[in-house]
Amino acid sequence: MDHSLFDNRKYPVVDAREGYGEWAKTYEQIVQDVMDLRMFNWVQSVDWASADAILDLACGTGRIGQWLRQLTSAPIDGVDFTPQMLSQAHDRGLYRNLTEASVTQTGLSDAVYDLCVQSLADEHLPELEPLYAEVARLTRPGGQFVIVGVHPQFFMQGMPTHFDRDSGETVTIRTYVHLLSDHVQSALAAGWTLQEMHEGLIDDDWMQVKPKWRKHYGQPISFVMVWRKNASAT
Repeated sequence: MDHSLFDNRKYPVVDAREGYGEWAKTYEQIVQDVMDLRMFNWVQSVDWASADAILDLACGTGRIGQWLRQLTSAPIDGVDFTPQMLSQAHDRGLYRNLTEASVTQTGLSDAVYDLCVQSLADEHLPELEPLYAEVARLTRPGGQFVIVGVHPQFFMQGMPTHFDRDSGETVTIRTYVHLLSDHVQSALAAGWTLQEMHEGLIDDDWMQVKPKWRKHYGQPISFVMVWRKNASAT
């Protein structure tokens, strides 16, 4: 579903590549660890240290790659379609390879990775099926895919992904609302089995960084799912 069904802010809308290209300069100062890194830290079914080869989809500035590097010495590759974000990821010096491409059409080889991750990107995809199919292609049988996203219920409250331009104008990055059941149906069709799932609420941790969000207290804001590729999947 296009977020315009729920949008109560009516900011001008830009596509994801343009939006993140502009936002790259301030993204690190805006995104909150409690949104995504907290969710990764909740995961229990992944042995991060034993990974053989990792792919960071929609790697952006490399925040998730930096978190991964603290847990594993495995080579990490990154994919993102925003050159400005990739430039910052490159400067971190922790990725083996960085590829400018869509997460649904990476151009990478089949069955290279035993662990793939993606954070805060699915909301910019009109459909989820191509994502889960592409990650299944890239992942070895028995490999895992960890996806963190903004909870659809939060988007349905009317707040899309947005940022402030240098001019001070606030713009929305084109956002789509995917129900959690949409993730499940798309993943199952691509040969994945759900291992673990958590939903993050706006709680006391959030009040430390967003005290003005008190009115949203107790509402879902993020999720993490851990998928394992079926041994029989191709």
